[in-house]
Amino acid sequence: MLLGQALNGIAVLDLTRLVPGGFCSLVLADLGADVLKIEEPGRGDYLRTFPPLGNTQSRLFTALNRGKRSLTLNLKHEHGRELLLDLVQRADVLIESFRPGVLARLGLDFAALHSVNPRLIVCAISGFGQQGPLCDLPAYDLVVQAMSGLMAGTGEEGGAPLKTGESMADLIAGLFASWSIMAAL
Repeated sequence: MLLGQALNGIAVLDLTRLVPGGFCSLVLADLGADVLKIEEPGRGDYLRTFPPLGNTQSRLFTALNRGKRSLTLNLKHEHGRELLLDLVQRADVLIESFRPGVLARLGLDFAALHSVNPRLIVCAISGFGQQGPLCDLPAYDLVVQAMSGLMAGTGEEGGAPLKTGESMADLIAGLFASWSIMAAL
């Protein structure tokens, strides 16, 4: 069930993996955006094989990607990059969750994307930002819960830190990313 059609007519390219980007583009899809999920050939989004599994793929992947279309492109090959740039011409938003610098190494940095579509909104989701001392480190929900102190506030008083039952950091990152995109639109 769609929540509304506030983003009807908005085209989103989702180059993300895992929960934060998947949740971000799910919010946009639920609001009526046309979301095209771009996945690498073969493996696709890592969440496809994350337990618990349904009949064909992860239940979490299925839940986070309802209402989206999917396409595989190999961005390491020129033809895949050309196809992506063709899609960018007609897109309003591109969301990515690669480590900082990956799109630049592929020749798909902000300048390259904007050269084919100057109005494109680009949202980069990363654990520690695009620059700074930790930007190149991977960040997963558990790492962010621990580093932020969230785990210290859960569990029994005086006990060991305990992660929350839900992927709070991932979901909050995805939610803030979707709000940022909507504000830019």
